[in-house]
Amino acid sequence: MLRFVLKFLAILVALFAVELTMPVQNALVVPWTGLLARFSALAVSFFDPSVLAYGKVLQHAVSGTGVSIEAGCNGIEASLILIAAILAYPAGWRLRLAGIVLGFLAIQLLNVIRVITLFYLVEYSEAMFRFAHLYLWQALIMLDVLVVWLVWVRQVARGESRREVGDGQAA
Repeated sequence: MLRFVLKFLAILVALFAVELTMPVQNALVVPWTGLLARFSALAVSFFDPSVLAYGKVLQHAVSGTGVSIEAGCNGIEASLILIAAILAYPAGWRLRLAGIVLGFLAIQLLNVIRVITLFYLVEYSEAMFRFAHLYLWQALIMLDVLVVWLVWVRQVARGESRREVGDGQAA
């Protein structure tokens, strides 16, 4: 357990250090944040064609209200926490890669829902927006990371128990 925690923390610090460099910010983080804004606008446009995205901003063209997706709100940091946990856990590389890809998608899907709900909350109530942004969604995104990781760990354990059963039957 201690080995996992130390490995997790070392990987997490390394991932955050790399993520904060300007080349990574310019090549990955900023474009990803813009893509998140455009994807959120596309999802909302099925119900409300007055929504547009430019850069990292999701804005209502009629009312002018909107949200700017800032660092920490683009799902990247949550994904890095999941990646560090998966890499720190003893498993095969194929299982790790599957966990990272599927986990990233799960986090980003929930984050799109988060951005859209915050977009509508800011127009409805500033106080509700602040609560949802600072507390509710932060907790839900981290809970998503934990649940995804626990489901992945369970799948890894199932795979290992199947392999042990298969090895036992072959002997």
